[in-house]
Parts: sequence; C-alpha cells; structure tokens
Amino acid sequence: MKARRTIAAALSVLALTAVAACGKDGSPTANADDAAPKLPTYQVKTDAKLDGSPTWKKAKEKGRLTIGAKADQPFLGFQDVATKGRSGFDIEIAKMVAADLGFGPDQIDFQTIVSANRETAISKGQVDYYVGTYTINDKRKALVSFAGPYLVAGQDLLVLKSNTAITGKDSLAGKNICSATGSTSIDRIESTYKGKVVKYDTYAQCVEKLLTDEVDAVTTDDAILKGYAAKNPTKLKVVGDPVSKEPYGVGLNKDDKVLQAAISASLKAHEDNGDWKKAYDATLGLSGSTAPAVPALETSS
Repeated sequence: MKARRTIAAALSVLALTAVAACGKDGSPTANADDAAPKLPTYQVKTDAKLDGSPTWKKAKEKGRLTIGAKADQPFLGFQDVATKGRSGFDIEIAKMVAADLGFGPDQIDFQTIVSANRETAISKGQVDYYVGTYTINDKRKALVSFAGPYLVAGQDLLVLKSNTAITGKDSLAGKNICSATGSTSIDRIESTYKGKVVKYDTYAQCVEKLLTDEVDAVTTDDAILKGYAAKNPTKLKVVGDPVSKEPYGVGLNKDDKVLQAAISASLKAHEDNGDWKKAYDATLGLSGSTAPAVPALETSS
C-alpha cells in the first residue's frame, strides 16, 4: 500500500513537471508575441464635421465609408482569402484617416481596385478615397487629388533566390520583366531597364509567373517587393538599387478640397503622435525593412 502511494506521488510530480515543461516550451512563443510590434488603435472622432465636402456628406448619410485598396500586397494591402480580413500598412493608413473622419472599422467597406482602374473609381465616386501604393504624379493630379505623401518607396527588382544573373537594371537587356497594368513601373521597363514588358492586372500574378519561371523579374516599388520576398524568403529576393522615388498618397475626388485638407491633417496628426511608426513596425516592418523617415506632406493642390 505504501509502495502504491509512493508511486502515485511520483506520478503526480512527473505530471506537474510535464505541465510546467509544456508551459516553459510555449513561453518563448508567447514572449515573442508579446515583444512583436502591436498595431495602434485609433480613436474615432464623434464630432467630425466636414462642411463643404460632398464625399463626406454622402458617406455620413449612409453611415459607411467606402475605401479603395489593394488585396494582393503582403504587409501593405492584403486580403485573407479565407477570412476576408484586410491587413497591411496601407490598410492602417486608411483606418486612421477614417477614424478622424468619424468612421470606425465596422463602418468601412474596403473595395479592391486594380491599378489601371483607380482614377475611374475615384472620379466616379465608386470609392470615397483610395489607399493602395498610389504614387503621386502630375499625370494623375490632372484627374484626381492627393493627400500625402505618407510613404516614399523606390522602384526595384524581384527575382528568384537562385538567380545570380540579374543584379540590377544593367543586367536586364532582353529579359522578360513583369509589372501591373497602369503602374508607373511600366514606363521605366523599356526606357531604363531595357527589358521586355509583360503586363498583368496585379503584382500577385506577376509573382506567380516569376515562381514558375515564365518571367525573369518583377518590378515595382521596393516596399511591395519586400513584402513578397518576406512571404517567400526561400524562393525570392529583392536586388538592385531603387531607380525612382515613388511618393504614396491618398487618392480622392479632384473637386473635394475640404476632404483633401481633412485627410492631410489626419496624416500629420498620426505621424506626430507615433501611430504612423507603430503601424509601419507592425506591418511592413515585419518584412525586415526599418521605418524610413516620414515624408513631408505636400500642400493641397
């Protein structure tokens, strides 16, 4: 009887040790999660009022805000196929602006718009504003207005990890280089990169073609490419030196100066209070890219 009690006590000690060991094994993951950058939360303004903004008035009457975004850019603008949830730095920019306009996350309808259709979607009122690696340039300013920039990227190259032949723009002669239709990257493929143009609606399609050896490289902004490389670290890498500056802005209707000013004020406020840096670190920063300097906002035009 005494022997059985001794065995039982020993088994109890072993069980407790095993539980403790399990907790210990799991603790690094928990600690890592605790140490990981956290997304900021944005206080929704209850007294937001944009007199003179037809876009804001319409959204307020509906009680919902429609924001254009990308869905295929990891760490920037990404939509989970299973959950339909959106994540990334651009999504955070969209949310912080929405909060200052008086709309919480449950009042936002994200709409995926490919690069070639952005100006049409904005000018026709299909979206209230657009946040999706949208480079500010004079050609687009003739059609829409911008608030920002909130980030400056630079055009670069994505290739297979095993590729040692392509090291930058000077090694691309005759190569098949893919980019998204309607992007500013297309214009430089032939003029600067001296490569052959391959176009698809999305960068995700370009990356798929790269992974199956149907194109030699993908070119677009380095922020986008680093996201794809981080998603496929054993297969893809970013090479070369950026050949451009791509200032990302929030696109909106050209005639809505009141909304433009409000979005600019919102961006400045969240840059100043640290939300911008927190959002970057918890999204695009996970790709290994440290947060760059916050760019100076352009004056309204």
